[in-house]
Amino acid sequence: MEEARNAATGMSTNKVDISKIDLEREKDKITDLPGLIEYAHHAGSAIIKPEDKGRIKGTAISSMHDQTDRQFRQLYEQMQTLIEQAKYLKNRVEVSERIYQANVPFQPVVGKIYFLYKKKDGTDLLSMVSPDEWGASFPYEAFEAEVRLLSDHTWEIVQAKNQEYKY
Repeated sequence: MEEARNAATGMSTNKVDISKIDLEREKDKITDLPGLIEYAHHAGSAIIKPEDKGRIKGTAISSMHDQTDRQFRQLYEQMQTLIEQAKYLKNRVEVSERIYQANVPFQPVVGKIYFLYKKKDGTDLLSMVSPDEWGASFPYEAFEAEVRLLSDHTWEIVQAKNQEYKY
């Protein structure tokens, strides 16, 4: 009769032999605090899948390289700006030295525009007359630069004929 009941309820008639169970090994499968174990402890638990650590590290390394590459590009752009500013400053010094060694037949005024010319004998001359105002009787070998005297007594290059003085 017990067998008929087991067959009707779907239960097996096999009995568990407790002597064959390794109780020490089974202790590892139970806990007093089931919320702290790293795997699902009953059928209703959330599915816990092991992480692909290689993929996580690969993504992290890729993100790190992307971020540092952006920072390197930003530093490079800042360095380019500083290099351009240094070139401009160097050109201002060169033009200022040329002007202070040139023939200047007047007292320059801070903030005013003047014109640097190269004479036929190779010396320089600072003039208040622009190249357009000379007309057909241009008396110099070449126009070098349009400059403005700054308050620190260096000269700002407003326009230059020579490419090396452009900023």
